[in-house]
Amino acid sequence: MAEDQKVARVLVITAHPDDVDFGAAGTIAQWTDAGIEVIYCIVTDGEAGGSDPAVSRTEMAAIRQAEQTAAAKQVGVHDLHFLGYPDGRVEATMGLRRDLARVIRLLRPDRVVCQSPERNYARTGASHPDHRAAGSAALDAVYPDSRNPFAFPELLAEEKLEPWTVREVWIAGSPAPTTYVDITDTFARKVAALRCHVSQISDPDGLEEFLRGWLSRAAAQAGLPDGRLAEAFHVLQTG
Repeated sequence: MAEDQKVARVLVITAHPDDVDFGAAGTIAQWTDAGIEVIYCIVTDGEAGGSDPAVSRTEMAAIRQAEQTAAAKQVGVHDLHFLGYPDGRVEATMGLRRDLARVIRLLRPDRVVCQSPERNYARTGASHPDHRAAGSAALDAVYPDSRNPFAFPELLAEEKLEPWTVREVWIAGSPAPTTYVDITDTFARKVAALRCHVSQISDPDGLEEFLRGWLSRAAAQAGLPDGRLAEAFHVLQTG
């Protein structure tokens, strides 16, 4: 795992607005505090979210983009890219791989954070089909697509985007985590980020208790002392 001091830029790829905040906001707050630039790439606008039938899907997309933008600011992120794929119908297509490879070549991150392409039977919510598809496409975009000049040659020939090799990938929601980050000191900012997703949080009063239970279990798995909170990742060396 690369030392954070040697990481200048992180690209986070998720399926929906709010995914990054559930999976990694506490860790991201630590990275931005350390001077690392973090950028979000959200595959959909989340228009299938929410529960109010009076809100049109076009309105919901705008609401969720605004919510994610506000949430990002809570953890020091100000650059967001929305790809506009249909919520609930994401597939790891060649088109999505190309679009993610384009973003990687454009932004040239040292580290990519993505969702797990594996089904996690212990955490059903982490295994939404869109999450798994976005994770699979992100991993394929990291290797081989973004580094191979002959993969999607139009990116180089027409868009002048040189190949780029990502050094490592952090997978959130993996059934087999290898790395735990103690986020006790940034937990309040994770909660603040999630509270920005007003259209999605059905029980705002119970949010903090829910998160503490979940993150305490991760901390215990990491062997951290009682009272600590952790986010879990499967870290891959890809560079």
